[in-house]
Amino acid sequence: MSPAIKYTLGRIGLFVVVLALLSPLPLNLLVTGMIAILVSAVASFFLLAKWRNEMNEQLVGAAGRRSAEKERLRAALAGDEEAAAEGDRAAAPQQEKSAEPPR
Repeated sequence: MSPAIKYTLGRIGLFVVVLALLSPLPLNLLVTGMIAILVSAVASFFLLAKWRNEMNEQLVGAAGRRSAEKERLRAALAGDEEAAAEGDRAAAPQQEKSAEPPR
């Protein structure tokens, strides 16, 4: 399961648990919900630290891949043939076709 999904479900689960624990108290539903949000946020800071760090690593990796692809595209647009060939998916089938001898 994706770390982002695990962390999100953990946050929602903590909120539901805190809300269920506060429901017997004679408070307005809005006040109970606000207290549940605050308490679950603080609890998730400590209880879900591992999942939050995993999600952070996943996001950093995705940002790094996007940055590398962006730089490759900029180099290809600037005229770097090697960078253009590195990421060109459409050129591979065309190169195979041009390798055949003419009839």
